[in-house]
Amino acid sequence: MKAAKRGTTAAKVEKSSDKAGKPAKAPVPKAGLPREVRVIGGVWKRSKLPVADAPGLRPTPDRVRETLFNWLGQSLDGWRCLDAYAGSGALGFEAASRGAAEVTLIERDSRLARGLREVQERLKAVQVRIEAADALAWMARSAPGRFELVFIDPPFDAEVFLPALKAAAPLVVDGGFVYLEADRAFAEAELAPLGLVLQRHGRAGAVHFHLLRRSYTAPQTPVETV
Repeated sequence: MKAAKRGTTAAKVEKSSDKAGKPAKAPVPKAGLPREVRVIGGVWKRSKLPVADAPGLRPTPDRVRETLFNWLGQSLDGWRCLDAYAGSGALGFEAASRGAAEVTLIERDSRLARGLREVQERLKAVQVRIEAADALAWMARSAPGRFELVFIDPPFDAEVFLPALKAAAPLVVDGGFVYLEADRAFAEAELAPLGLVLQRHGRAGAVHFHLLRRSYTAPQTPVETV
């Protein structure tokens, strides 16, 4: 499932009398990839979360997270949450910062999982648990009705949106929420067989973000798009 680029200064290289040297080129950071994000609300507001250089890692932008937690209501006091594709942990740590009683972060990449544990220790986040595991396999063996909120924000090139939704839906209590980030909008007709209804939808560049509700009844209010 949202940091300024640091400038680099090329070192001066002196030319010797017998061999002309060329100035070494400074490494250029990848465009559009922040090196860190910040928690935007709650007890850890402004705390930094490092973003590793890893394939498919795409932290949820600040503006999108702000919109999501406005939709949910600023406090998640007592909620149990699952961040199934944790990556930088931006969504899971944001939920814990806003009062969630239990947050499980799933990350298959062992290096990223170690980084999440370092953040957990630094923040003294006792309500956060890190699992180094495959998200689909972990959800398949998890007990149903275990969470009030599940975040689904996988790498877009993995193409696991529907399998992840199918695995996540039974884990959510009736009336609970699934948050989905994807490279396209998901229609209500696709979600209905999973027992999910579309509550909110937004778009930020190429990212479509959805707030879905676990229910077999139609929502009482029209779907809002931002």
